[in-house]
Amino acid sequence: MSETQFLQQVRQNQGIVFKLVSLYAANEEDKKDMYQEVLLQAWKAWPRFRGDAKFSTWLYRVCLNTLLTHTRGKNRIDYKESLDAVSPTVENNSVKNQEAQRLHLAIRQLAETDRAIISLHLDGYENGEIADISGISNNNVAVKLHRIKQQLANVLKH
Repeated sequence: MSETQFLQQVRQNQGIVFKLVSLYAANEEDKKDMYQEVLLQAWKAWPRFRGDAKFSTWLYRVCLNTLLTHTRGKNRIDYKESLDAVSPTVENNSVKNQEAQRLHLAIRQLAETDRAIISLHLDGYENGEIADISGISNNNVAVKLHRIKQQLANVLKH
């Protein structure tokens, strides 16, 4: 697979990366750093992409693994080159839905793995796919989703 194909796939799926980065980053600078780290790790892993899963599923897993490692303070790298060529265009929506903002803030309060699981669920992934991406059993995904939903409901009530 070529660099062009990789860049095309990343552009088509950059929303996944940006959304996940937004759940784990504290500020805009962290978002940029994490986004670049995800792209770097995806590029490094690209030769091993066999196509057994959809590219978006594979990218989700690379993204989650990278973000979890990055947020734990490991593998910090100072970049000399910019990956702005594939950076997401962030639209400034002046009319943001307050409920969506509240949900986003509530999700950010969850534990790292719980954030990933609920994010996958909200993106429409089935429990089996979430299990494959997260590396936990299908039953454990169902239990965790139930608990996460309860936790979010409690946070959103207050």
